Amino acid sequence: MNRILIVLLLFITHFSLAQHTASPYVVLVSFDGFRYDYVSRFHPPNFEKFIREGTAAEGMIPSFPSKTFPNHYTLVTGLYPGHHGLVDNQFYDPELKIKYSISNKTVVQNPAFYGGTPLWILAKRQGVRSASCFWVGSETDIQGEKPDYYLNYDEKFSNDKRVQQTLEWLKLPEQERPHFITLYFSLVDTEGHDTGPNSEALKRTVLKADSLLGTLMRGIDETKLPVDMVIVSDHGMVELKEEEPTYVTLGKLFNISDKSVVIANGGTQAHLYTSKPDSLYDVLKKQEENYKIYKRQMLPKSWHYDHPRAGDLLLVVDPGHYIRVARDPSQKWNPYFGVHGFDPSVVKEMRGIFYARGPHIKRGKTIAPFENIHVYPFIAKLLELKVTSLIDGKEEVLKEVIRK
Repeated sequence: MNRILIVLLLFITHFSLAQHTASPYVVLVSFDGFRYDYVSRFHPPNFEKFIREGTAAEGMIPSFPSKTFPNHYTLVTGLYPGHHGLVDNQFYDPELKIKYSISNKTVVQNPAFYGGTPLWILAKRQGVRSASCFWVGSETDIQGEKPDYYLNYDEKFSNDKRVQQTLEWLKLPEQERPHFITLYFSLVDTEGHDTGPNSEALKRTVLKADSLLGTLMRGIDETKLPVDMVIVSDHGMVELKEEEPTYVTLGKLFNISDKSVVIANGGTQAHLYTSKPDSLYDVLKKQEENYKIYKRQMLPKSWHYDHPRAGDLLLVVDPGHYIRVARDPSQKWNPYFGVHGFDPSVVKEMRGIFYARGPHIKRGKTIAPFENIHVYPFIAKLLELKVTSLIDGKEEVLKEVIRK
């Protein structure tokens, strides 16, 4: 009887070790626009449980500008936007002579706009399968490759289906199963824009996001796979008031019908492309109020933003203001609305979230705010991948989060 018990114990021990040392999995989840303080303000129970069981940063600092596409792509490349090339949600490429816009499917799927080596390509080249239920760049042939499984972005694809799709991938036979999965939700960002970060509607939406997280956590736990979950956001949100003094109107500052000037308005910054930057700079400098105008070579080094796509000139509004090209009488905002894009080193509300939980993550740990460029080498380390290209992120920044 004792011999049987010993054999059984040895089997259990061996099985537990095998589970612990099995090839790792990472599910990277983005709740777009989820500000660093939403959990402490609204107490979503599943987020709080997730934090108790893992590691939480006091905030994650986005790259400049604190916009959706630049920062989602930074998270999966480890590069600043000025280094990977997605410098804003919309911009102009003077060499390609094409304007990039997140709503234009053709340009979004043009690989010429995407630098760096996304995590799913790094994984594929090292024999690790990947999947993407939406992420910036995942539906584009970057360096001729895509994730093993991916979906073209469709905002009508329900949030519940996104969760179920992720769980279905984890239930595939072992040889077909992806070990790196990205999952994206936009609901918190959308509500934050519509009603601002201080509204009751925003609180209700955060709780909806919390319900999605709860379903995902339970589903992943039921798989019994060694999955590390990493929850991030691309940026936070700040409230602005719908009134005339909020706006900086480009049409009041210079001749916007001048075809020699290409304008790409990002709301918190406007990219201006012209063959005569000095003269336009002088015009805008003389009127400088509630904004600052920069020639590209004058941009702050901390932005890492010296890229032709950033513009010959960059007009950046002061916090609390917003850029429009011209006044549109038909535009109807709520009395308060939310925006992002400001310099995260100046506007703390731009900070997003970083929470991690899983068999390779320390429990009950809190870390100081850090720049989002460091998420890439952290995930590569969890997946036991070797980073093979130059990146801005450093592995040592999040080394303390990993459980040995």
